[in-house]
Amino acid sequence: MDIQTKKDSTHLESDDDSTFDAVLPLKESGALVKVLQQFQRSGIGLTHIESRPSRRVEGEYEFLISGRGKDSKGTREIIKNLGGDLVRVSGSRIESNTGEAAAESSEPFDGSVTAFRFPRTIQDLDQFANRVLDYISDLPPDHPGFSDAAYRARRKEMTNIATNYKHGQSIPRIEYTEKEVQTWGTVFRNLKKIFPTHACEEYNRVFPLLEEQCGFREDNIPQLEDVSQFLQKRTGWRLRPVAGFHAPREFLAGLAFRVFHATQFIRHWSKPLYTPEPDVCHELIGHVPMLADPKLAQFSQDIGLASLGAPDDWVEKLTTCWFYTMEFGVCRQEGQVKAYGAGLLSSFGELQYCLSDKPEMREFEPEKTGVQPYRNTEYQPIYYVAESFEDAKSKLQKFCDQIPRPFVAKYNPYTLEVEMLDNKDKILNHAAKLKDDFEILREAVSRLCA
Repeated sequence: MDIQTKKDSTHLESDDDSTFDAVLPLKESGALVKVLQQFQRSGIGLTHIESRPSRRVEGEYEFLISGRGKDSKGTREIIKNLGGDLVRVSGSRIESNTGEAAAESSEPFDGSVTAFRFPRTIQDLDQFANRVLDYISDLPPDHPGFSDAAYRARRKEMTNIATNYKHGQSIPRIEYTEKEVQTWGTVFRNLKKIFPTHACEEYNRVFPLLEEQCGFREDNIPQLEDVSQFLQKRTGWRLRPVAGFHAPREFLAGLAFRVFHATQFIRHWSKPLYTPEPDVCHELIGHVPMLADPKLAQFSQDIGLASLGAPDDWVEKLTTCWFYTMEFGVCRQEGQVKAYGAGLLSSFGELQYCLSDKPEMREFEPEKTGVQPYRNTEYQPIYYVAESFEDAKSKLQKFCDQIPRPFVAKYNPYTLEVEMLDNKDKILNHAAKLKDDFEILREAVSRLCA
């Protein structure tokens, strides 16, 4: 599932010592006006406001807000009085209504400006995974399936599965209908014809393995659990069902643990070659083959690790870099431009368009790519070309070295935890492990040369 960023026209500006996200109930007409007035009187600026169906009361709505202000204690009291819940805090310490850290974590919050709350273990994703902006069952009026009651109910079923999922469980299997399989088959058949000429070498190397081991074929929609097990064996990645569109910080945090949040629903049958949002075709045909390649698997995780504890402006830059690489990236191989982004590899029309002479091709440079506006609902006028994946990884690393945070995040694949290298002892321990690895490499080379 891709991230979704929404720009709202309602902004109240202020200087900040702390920023926060919160969910507020919408119980009566005019409630939004009262909320705005109360925050304005307290000098708290709201940088993002949107409504969504309530997860707490069936049939009601709630606000998802982001803001900034100087008085963290006052902010907490206002949100508490409005019946809301804090879901993320950075800057000065703000606690949730229960007195616990506003965004749960395995380690204590140290109160520093750069100490953004984020998951520290893979189990912590259970607490972060359902913080979504829009649920996959909420369809706008212009969606192809808006008037199809059966289709809406089907997506609601997928939402419930994802909402109740916990780490360590098997992903529930979906018995797809004949119409759903036919829709998948149309997408699969059309795309497979042009992969040999349009997709990158890494993609074409992995795709046959997915056909052989995971049931990728025209008359079958693969199950997330089977594909997740395949990924774990190849690159340590795993899939997790998702209930909707993540905010950027939550989506990127999953990548740090080699966890990709994926949908199980499929696009509406009336438009099999079009989807206004990521569906199971996008996840499995677009993302999975690239996550099964070691270089791109590491590149994806690097973006996720860089996002942990990063300021909001840097999260936005990293999100944009992800969009122009793992979603809509192209690369140069043997003098030709090939696609490796999932948004291209799962779109028959845009995959052909991106390799035509219509769009503009620019070199991937994170400093410039990270601030380039992008489009969610139409073909991109600009694509960024990676000369090689090693080159792109090197550029990304140098770019991320500029992120203002007092630690480096490192993933431990044995404990499935993120470790913060933020003091001398931790750095020395890590150096000792690297020395052991180097000795193994030295011995292997000496035996090879003997």
